[in-house]
Amino acid sequence: MPDLTQILSQIESGDPHAAEQLLPLVYEELRKLAAAKMAQEKPGQTLQATALVHEAYLRLIGPGPPTPGLPVQWCKTSMTPG
Repeated sequence: MPDLTQILSQIESGDPHAAEQLLPLVYEELRKLAAAKMAQEKPGQTLQATALVHEAYLRLIGPGPPTPGLPVQWCKTSMTPG
């Protein structure tokens, strides 16, 4: 399987199949990061890690039709430590 940088480059170049490779590559890692973050919250929180990842993406894309390239920017940003 290609690495993340290669897939992002393919997406930016317009490869329609590259996006299909991206989600499985980063989704589980993002969910793990969200779970670690949620574990630091006060007890009694009802938001789950998976829902947190989904909510972050929905807030990023906003209402209306998707903006081309935004998933690529989201993945680059979300995979940056910090």
